[in-house]
Amino acid sequence: MSILETIYGHEDLVALNSEQRSQLCGEIREFLVSSISQTGGHLAGNLGVVELSVALETVFNTMEDRLVFDVGHQSYVHKLLTGRRADFAHLRQYGGIAGFPKPQESDSDAFVAGHASSSVSIAVGMARARTLQKQNYHVIALIGDGACTGGMAYEGLNDAAVSGEPMIVILNDNEMSIGKNVGGMSRHLSRLRSSEDYLTAKRIYRQVMKKLPGGNVIYQMSSRLKNRLKRFLLPSTIFENMGFTYLGPADGHDLPGLISMLTVAKDLREPVLIHVVTKKGCGFHLAEEDPARYHSIGKFDPATGRKLAPKVKTFSAAFGEAMIDLARQNDKLCAITAAMPGGTGLLEFQKQFPDRTFDVGIAEEHAVSMAGGLAKQGMVPVVALYSTFLQRGYDQILQDVAMLNLHVVFAIDRAGLVGDDGPTHHGVFDVGFLRQVPGMRILNPVSLKELRDMLAWAVNDCDGPVAIRYPRGTEESYTDSDWHGLDHCQVKCHRRGEDITLVTYGSMLENTMQAAQILSQQGVEATVLRLLTVNPLPARETARQLSGNHRVLVVEETCSGSGIREALAWELVRLCPDCRTDGIDLGPDFVPHGSQKKLYERCGLDPNSIAAYAREVLA
Repeated sequence: MSILETIYGHEDLVALNSEQRSQLCGEIREFLVSSISQTGGHLAGNLGVVELSVALETVFNTMEDRLVFDVGHQSYVHKLLTGRRADFAHLRQYGGIAGFPKPQESDSDAFVAGHASSSVSIAVGMARARTLQKQNYHVIALIGDGACTGGMAYEGLNDAAVSGEPMIVILNDNEMSIGKNVGGMSRHLSRLRSSEDYLTAKRIYRQVMKKLPGGNVIYQMSSRLKNRLKRFLLPSTIFENMGFTYLGPADGHDLPGLISMLTVAKDLREPVLIHVVTKKGCGFHLAEEDPARYHSIGKFDPATGRKLAPKVKTFSAAFGEAMIDLARQNDKLCAITAAMPGGTGLLEFQKQFPDRTFDVGIAEEHAVSMAGGLAKQGMVPVVALYSTFLQRGYDQILQDVAMLNLHVVFAIDRAGLVGDDGPTHHGVFDVGFLRQVPGMRILNPVSLKELRDMLAWAVNDCDGPVAIRYPRGTEESYTDSDWHGLDHCQVKCHRRGEDITLVTYGSMLENTMQAAQILSQQGVEATVLRLLTVNPLPARETARQLSGNHRVLVVEETCSGSGIREALAWELVRLCPDCRTDGIDLGPDFVPHGSQKKLYERCGLDPNSIAAYAREVLA
């Protein structure tokens, strides 16, 4: 039996000796590569925090102590060490364990995570709750250097440092978020970070001293002398200036050293920041060589790294290609992304137009406001963000873009359900909050060609804010384009029937068309209308194309209250007093993780459920 199979929590780890813990780290890496190659998931980041996670779970009891992850994609090792090894066969699958911390899953998961830069703020809240309630547990925030490019991290650090609350902030410094880190904090950490040669020499020196008589005493004395000289000769860190006790940089793969440092920090009973240097993808050479590719990966062959899913052209890739073509024609076009040049399809654009590509780190608010500044001075900025992350820039969209009616294009990737990453990443709220923004146009391409046409119009012919939202993955059966600008038809009729009208937009067209086919087989003929834009809402065009009995079912991939159903119903009844409009969407709750197909079935947006609901409307 492997050591990993015997680990269910803190007590099991404490019972191990140093050699057994080292063996455990090797077993964890083998397990992660083997398991994730079968299910897909976040690999490189978790390989990088194996020793750090083992040290944390050894020094702290996370069933009682509160370990708050930032983003949380690097929590797999924590889950392995807290009794969930057997559940990894169903990682990120419907009904299985989540790819992020989830308190409903285990009491050892202190808080939900999925977005960056919030861990320190949450940890400060927990520490203050502990003090106010006169309880006794430890609070630790684990944040990566990538998440430290987000402004909220500094709001939390600023308050934590002066709070006086005993808590530990661990800065996991691997020089990466998803892509290579950018910005001033990255440079600051590079100056603090010990070189690889230094860390190797330090490790060898410690090992030699341990073998010599009295070596431990000599090592401790020399270490104290070194730290005093460092403080005397070198400028203090930004964290010390804030008010933290700063420890590090520490070798994030030196397990005994990490356990020792965490134990020291635990006993200090004050705000402590530990700077840990790790290597993303550590222990799996393919992930070490290309950590960005293995940040989040589908099923793959662990021997070769070859992805098992067939390669298809995605909306993200089509967007990136279209941006390159447009930039060649328009020297005012520029691209902005928030630590996601790869995910948003902008890597090649970045190579060809480095001066017109701005990766601002995990800082969506800054990205949107900077776009406003660029647009005000005559540039045409395209802000490429995932829908779920655009939520964080809502105030800036209102204040710094829309209020001056600035020409900023928002390329909203991953609109709709994203599947395995779950509720923190589903893009199901943007229609609702963007429709509240005065002057915002919202376009919904259904094909790669339509995305290109809409983007070209938004860049070259638009004069205010415009959002183009498109799903994860590729197009279904529709490869043409019906977009010719706002002055042309905004409602496309894909099917004609006299019994009911199904109205949809974007990614729901395929399921809606299949539902119409099912209805036809049951003797019900449906008209299927697709809205090319949901703001402005083309209600008059929709009313002109309704089926004969004016029964309407709106099908949309949004949470209840975040779509267009109510607004469209209001307009249609004004235009057609006998019109009755119903709607079907994802429901009022957060949608869990699982495959898109399974989630559509769960929420009633699969073809059979849409057809069944349509029959209820007619009944």
